[in-house]
Order: sequence, then C-alpha cells, then structure tokens
Amino acid sequence: MECKLLGRRAVGVDINPDAVMVARNRLDFSYSTLDADYVAPEIKTYVGDARSLDLIGSETIDLIATHPPYASIIPYSHNREGDLSSVHNIAEFQDEMSRVAVECMRVLKPGKHCAILMGDSRRNKHFIPITPRVLMNFLEADFILKEDIIKMQWKMKSTREKWFGKKYDFYLIGHEHLYVFRKPDSDERTAKFRESMKWW
Repeated sequence: MECKLLGRRAVGVDINPDAVMVARNRLDFSYSTLDADYVAPEIKTYVGDARSLDLIGSETIDLIATHPPYASIIPYSHNREGDLSSVHNIAEFQDEMSRVAVECMRVLKPGKHCAILMGDSRRNKHFIPITPRVLMNFLEADFILKEDIIKMQWKMKSTREKWFGKKYDFYLIGHEHLYVFRKPDSDERTAKFRESMKWW
C-alpha cells in the first residue's frame, strides 16, 4: 500500500496464499494526488518462498523489507509446507534463514539495502537469542551491517492480556531488531567496513 501511495514499483512475496489475497484486496483502491508527476506504479504479488525467489531476477531490487517468523513462536500458515514458523529447532531455523540471506543478496542491486525485522524468544523461562543468529546469517552472505534499529514493543494486545497484573520470574522481551544491511557495490573496497562485516 505504501508503495502504491508513493508511486514506487513493488513485488510482494508470501508463502501463505491467504496473506497474498489480503494484500491484493488492500491494494484494490483508486488513488488521486495533487502531484502532477505521480504515476500509478506496477505492483506484483505472488505466493512464494523467500529461500527461492524464482520469479525475481538477479540484481533487480532496490530495497528488501521483510519480517520473517521467529522460529515457531506464532504459527503463521497452519502447517503449510515450507513455512518457517513451523520450524521448532533453532539450528534448523538458522540454516533456513541462511538460505533467505543468500537469496536476498542475489536479487538485490549492488549498493542497495535489505531491512529485516526480527525478535527473540523464550523457552523454559530462558532467553533464546534468535536475532544474533540471523545477523550472522546475513553477514555470512557478505552483507554489510548499516544499522541496528531497536523497535520497542508497546501495548501489544497479546502482551496486555497475558501479562496484566501478574508476576513472573523473568522479563518480557520488549523489543525487536530492525537490521538494515547493505550489499557492497561492485568492486567496492570494503576493508574500512570490516568491523561491520563478518568477523569470524
């Protein structure tokens, strides 16, 4: 919707057909603006898998914005094959996210950005660090970390209902990480960014 309002071409990909249908429904509106230069953009949506963006050509995308599941925290598509929200094993989730990172690198133009919103989890009342694993996946794919924006969680419906008036012996996870990665330009000398790249 934002791309349509801003006049920017977009491709929306989701593994859940219901989510694609919702997106298409929300895009079904007419829009007029006082901006004489506005041209209605081409916006495509399709059912697909971020690990294999087969309908998107290499180095054709200027910006990737993605918000993957956090390893089985919330069921997303009710056991649809390939849905990462059904992956309970954290190591397996990390392996699958490495495939996502490689595909993001492939479709992104040199010098352009990939933004990924991720959160962490708890099991057995202990913190599960998912975000650092995903960070490492993208650095392993040769991205440069441009920013780590902390998104605070405020007054979420599920949090409000579950936690109000109760005491627990662990903290709520009150934030998510919005990692913004940059694909190096062709033949770019990246030595000066070595502290923002793969270090291991």
